[in-house]
Amino acid sequence: MRGSTTGRVLHDPKGGSFRFDAGAVCLDFAHTGGEGQYAVFETLHTPADLEEWLAQPPLATIFTVPMTARELTAAKSLRQAIWDTAHARAADRPLPAEAVATINRAAAAPPLAPELTADGTTACWAPPVRAEQVLSTLAREMIELLSGPASERIRECASDNCPLVFVDLSRPGARRWCAMERCGNRHKLRAHRARHAAE
Repeated sequence: MRGSTTGRVLHDPKGGSFRFDAGAVCLDFAHTGGEGQYAVFETLHTPADLEEWLAQPPLATIFTVPMTARELTAAKSLRQAIWDTAHARAADRPLPAEAVATINRAAAAPPLAPELTADGTTACWAPPVRAEQVLSTLAREMIELLSGPASERIRECASDNCPLVFVDLSRPGARRWCAMERCGNRHKLRAHRARHAAE
């Protein structure tokens, strides 16, 4: 990854938005939409939508070969696999075999290759920049996350009705919420009301 900046603004279909930092680009990617009940959160409707998402830091990819509808489908399959394995690890369940196979297939392709600019002060991605390279880069990050020490810090938001997953990068390992201004504050407000009701 070219930078350390992670996190995106997520939008609720009912209105409202908040900044959520999953702690890893692959997990940020997992929250761009979904299947079944999560289809209402879909943001990647066209290949151009995904190209726009990937053009933002830290990946900052500028495609030299336009993404196809088939590659968008492959990206969504990888996204679901990342989501499924992250939730399994957070719940201390065995990783789904099909999801693991999907991640491994994506990672088998060549990843993005960094290239130093002529002035030696910045880096870019060496052309050509294709969809399969970006997916490989995301899949490899997920493999590193699941197989490394940070895998024990993959968490699901502690709110009863929030399925967002993240890597707890806090020093004490005490992060509980997707975002303090969202589920954290809702929890504090409910606890405050419960205390007053009891009194």
